[in-house]
Amino acid sequence: MNPFLVAYSTPFETIPFASIKNSHFLPAIKKGIELAKHEIQAITENTDAPTFENTIEALEHSGEIINKVSSAFFNLNAAETSDEMQTIAQEMSPLLSDFSNDIFTNIDLFHRIKIIHDQGFEHLTPEQTTLLTKNYKSFVRNGANLNEEQKAKLRHIDTKLAQLSLTFGENVLKDSNAFELVISNEQDLSGLPPSSIEAAKITATNKGIENQWVFTLDYPSYIPFMTYSTQRNLREKMYKAFSRKGFQDNAYNNTSIVQEMVKLRAERAQLLGYVSHADYVLEERMAQSPSQVLDFLHAIQEKALPFAKKEFDELTQFAKKIDNIDELQKWDASYYTEKLRKERFNIDDELLRPFFQLERVLEGLFLTAQQLFGITFHPTNAIETYHPDVITYEVKDDKGKHLGIFYADFFPRPGKRQGAWMTSFRSQKIIHEKDQRPHVSIVCNFTQPTDQRPSLLSFQEVTTLFHEFGHALHGIFAQGTYASLSGTNVFWDFVELPSQLMENWCYEPECLQLFAKHYKNGDDIPTDYINKIKQSANFMAGLATIRQIGLAKIDMGWHTLSHQDAALSQLSIPEMEQKQLAKIDLYPKHNSSCVSTAFSHIFQGGYSSGYYSYKWAEILDADAFEAFKEQGVFDEKTAHKFRDTILKCGGSEHPEILYQRFRGRKPRADALLKRAGLIQD
Repeated sequence: MNPFLVAYSTPFETIPFASIKNSHFLPAIKKGIELAKHEIQAITENTDAPTFENTIEALEHSGEIINKVSSAFFNLNAAETSDEMQTIAQEMSPLLSDFSNDIFTNIDLFHRIKIIHDQGFEHLTPEQTTLLTKNYKSFVRNGANLNEEQKAKLRHIDTKLAQLSLTFGENVLKDSNAFELVISNEQDLSGLPPSSIEAAKITATNKGIENQWVFTLDYPSYIPFMTYSTQRNLREKMYKAFSRKGFQDNAYNNTSIVQEMVKLRAERAQLLGYVSHADYVLEERMAQSPSQVLDFLHAIQEKALPFAKKEFDELTQFAKKIDNIDELQKWDASYYTEKLRKERFNIDDELLRPFFQLERVLEGLFLTAQQLFGITFHPTNAIETYHPDVITYEVKDDKGKHLGIFYADFFPRPGKRQGAWMTSFRSQKIIHEKDQRPHVSIVCNFTQPTDQRPSLLSFQEVTTLFHEFGHALHGIFAQGTYASLSGTNVFWDFVELPSQLMENWCYEPECLQLFAKHYKNGDDIPTDYINKIKQSANFMAGLATIRQIGLAKIDMGWHTLSHQDAALSQLSIPEMEQKQLAKIDLYPKHNSSCVSTAFSHIFQGGYSSGYYSYKWAEILDADAFEAFKEQGVFDEKTAHKFRDTILKCGGSEHPEILYQRFRGRKPRADALLKRAGLIQD
C-alpha cells in the first residue's frame, strides 16, 4: 500500500518516513493529480450559482494528496537527497507545473471566481476577502486572460523554469561536495581552533583518509577556516572554490541556466502584461514596485557606504600593520575582521563557543519562547524522522493544549543543501470544523560534535538558530481557516519579521543568562562577555550592510531586465554583477568568482526580486523590538500582542494592517539605523 494514499495512522498524523520508499512518490503524485482534477471538475460542473463556499473554499480544499506528497518529497530533496531523488524531482516538477497551469488556465473555473469577485466582499470576513482576492489575482497573474496560444507558451515556460531551478540546486550541491582541501602538514593547521581541527580529522576518517585533515565547503568547515587559518594561500584556495560554485568548467556549470532562467522569467512577465519579472513579483509585495525597492536600497546604501569605506580602510591598515599585507583580498576579510574584533573588544567566537553548547542553547531558546508566549516543547521518540540526526518535539500552549509538532535537523551531510531554513510538513487549517495543527521543521548546518566535545556553536550560529525558530513560531502559532493564508504564507518582504525579531534576544543579558553556560563546568557566561557581545554587535556593520545591499542589487539587476533586454543582451554574468556592485564592492575584482551561479535564494528558492526583503524586514524587526525594549524584553503583554496580531494571523490580512495593529503606527526606519550605528540617537 502506498502510504500517501491512505490516512496516516501515526501520532498526530505525522509523516510515516519509515514506510516511505522512493518508488512511492511518482505514483502518489500522479494519483493525487488525477483526484484533484476530478475535484476541479466537480466545482466547474456544479449547476448552482457560484458562491464563496462552493467555489473558493472547494478549490482551497482540493488537492490534499498532492500537498501530502510534495511537502514530504521536496523537503527531503533539500535535506536528504540522492541521485535517485533528483531524478524523480526532474520528472515530478513538470507534472506539478502542468497541473498548476491546468488550473490557472481553466476558463470555466476562472469564470466562477470572477462572478464571485465582481459581486463584492460585503458579506465576507477579512480572511475570506483576502482568500477571494488572492485567488482572483492568482488566476489573472497566471494566464487566465491569455488566448490558447499564449497559454501554451506560458505552460512551456513554467515547465522549463521548474526543471532549470531543480538542476541549478543540484549543480550547486554537487560542486560543493566535489571540493575538499586535504591537509597533511600539521603546520598548515596554524590558527585553527581545536574544534575545527577535530572536525576535519573526523571528515578525513569518514572519507577513508588516514593521518590527514579534510576541510569542505560546508559552512561549519568553511567559515572557521576562513576566519582563523593563518595560511593565506589556503584561505585563497578555499575562497576561490567557494566562490566558483556553479561557475567552473565542468558538468555542474550554472552559467547557461542563470541566463536562460532570466530570459524565461522576463518573457513570462511580458506575456502576462508586465515590464519585467520584478514588476510581476513586486505587485504582490509590500514594496509594490522595482522603483520603490531600488529607492529603498539606495537610501540604506547612502547611510551605510561612508561607514563601509571607513571600515574597509581600517581593516586594510590593520592587515598592513600586523602582516604587511599590501592589498586586502576577499579571502582576508573574515580573518582580519576577527583579529581586529579580538584586539578591540578582547572577544572572539572561540572564546564564546564553549558557552554555546547546542543542547543548552536549544533549551534556552525554548525557555525564551515559554517566557514570552507561554508555550512548551516536549521531546518525543514516538514520531518517525527521515534521518537519525532529526529530533522531534510536541509543542503545547500555556494551558497544555497541543499546538503542533516541531522537527529539528542540525548537522551537515552530503545529501543536504547548505544554509539554514524553516519549512513545513503540514500546514495549519480548519477542516470540517477541526483545527489541523501544523508540523514545522528547522534545518541547519551547525558545527558537529566530536569525540572530545559536544556541538559548540559560534555566536553567528546561535543567532541563526533563533532566526529559524522565529519562522517556526510563525508556523506553530498559526490560527487561520485556510492553509494558503496560514503561518508563513505571507508577503515575502514580511515573512522575515518574526525570524529577524527573534535574533534580538541573543544580545540581551536576560536571555543569554538562560543558556550561556560553559559546557564543562556549567559556569555562567561572564557579564563582561555579554557586555562585549553587545558592544561588538555593530562591528563592521557598514560593510555587512553594503554586502546585503549588493546581493539585493544583483537580484534586482537580473529581474528588472525586460524581455527585450534579456533576449538581446549577452547577459555576461561577471559584467552584470560588476555593474550592480560598482561603487560598493570595495575589494579587488576576480573574474573567476561569481555570485549568481550559486545564488540559490533567487534561482532555486523563492526570493527572485525579493532578496531586498531581508533589509526591508530589518526595519520592521528593529521597530518592533523597540516595543519590547520600552516595556522589558520579556514583557508578556507585548509578546502576546505580537503573537495575536502577527504570528497567529499569517496572511489573513495585508501585512501593513497587521503591523499597525501591533505597533499602533507604521514602522520607522530610524530604529534600524540606530541599532546598526549608522545614525546617532
